[in-house]
Amino acid sequence: MDLNELIQHLFVPGTSLLEKIIRPILVYVCLVLLLRIGGRRELAQMNAFDLTVLLMLSNSVQNAIIGEDNSLLGGIIGGATLIGVNLAVNRYLYHHPNLDRAIEGDTVQLVKNGRVLRKNLERELITEAEVLAAVHRQGVLSINECESVILEVGGTISVIPRDPSASQQHAREILSRLERIERLVTTNARH
Repeated sequence: MDLNELIQHLFVPGTSLLEKIIRPILVYVCLVLLLRIGGRRELAQMNAFDLTVLLMLSNSVQNAIIGEDNSLLGGIIGGATLIGVNLAVNRYLYHHPNLDRAIEGDTVQLVKNGRVLRKNLERELITEAEVLAAVHRQGVLSINECESVILEVGGTISVIPRDPSASQQHAREILSRLERIERLVTTNARH
């Protein structure tokens, strides 16, 4: 391959500039709709199956974005279009919160006063084990120690522990006893 062919392959797109811009926009819109239909777990609380689907999804839409063009410039144009569209959509939705809520949905309470809301878990396809794992990640020992567990709009799970949780009360009692023992030892050491 000579220098002219190399430059041709790197910097001369195989399709028109307009097609390079339209393809990623259409794929972006379709993926946003598909992910919205698929639920929020694909956004943050992924298991191995969800991750596999997302990886395969990115591979399956690659050709839809770039078409028959494998040039460097074509890839840069497609990537820049995706980033630009995403920035524009986020900026627009920031100024239109009602539309954002309609697209993104609202928060969903998964646990209330230490009790699992099974219907909400079923609707969001989240298992009790996944909720417990999220509770543990946020430093709470059990679900019944939670005032509330919420599936946020972005797919993360927030845990609001009861005030104070049983484990926190137990830790405070232990610290209090240790302080009393320390005072007794200090007092006895002086006498």
